[in-house]
Amino acid sequence: QPTESALFHEMLEVLRQQNHSDFHDFVFVDLGSGKGRTLLMASDYPFRRIVGVELLPALHQAARDNLSKYRSESQQCFALESICADATEFAFPAESTVLYLFNPFPEPGLRRMIANLEHSLLAHPRTVYVLYHNPLLEHVLGESIALKKVRGTHQYAIYESPATQRIEAAKI
Repeated sequence: QPTESALFHEMLEVLRQQNHSDFHDFVFVDLGSGKGRTLLMASDYPFRRIVGVELLPALHQAARDNLSKYRSESQQCFALESICADATEFAFPAESTVLYLFNPFPEPGLRRMIANLEHSLLAHPRTVYVLYHNPLLEHVLGESIALKKVRGTHQYAIYESPATQRIEAAKI
């Protein structure tokens, strides 16, 4: 199911107001990126780069085709890529990240992805925001020692990585 454009831009506007940033220092990552529609919408913002991770080769190829053909006057980020991989094992960028999820996993997969993110944050402390659209498994994010909910509605939840000291203290 594709992400609704108006809701996507609402989530990013709320996040922009929350962190007082224009996203130029952030990488945007969409796990379960499908044909790449969300990647194209994200390119309306000045992210450092935009990465989509899709498990299914046919959807990944469609995304690559869409990314290569896309041109828009509103586009601010031109560094877009699609990776065909298992998103639960994705090596997160060591840079500040906006991570987008639209229910890409069943609960066990989401738990593996969150554990992977927690390890990444310990290895490379940085700011990570998680935009969780249609948060059916929000309790999994709520259990994470690496994330704290900062905003949300019935349609989405926004989480932020807390201070590194809290993560390290919780691991001890």
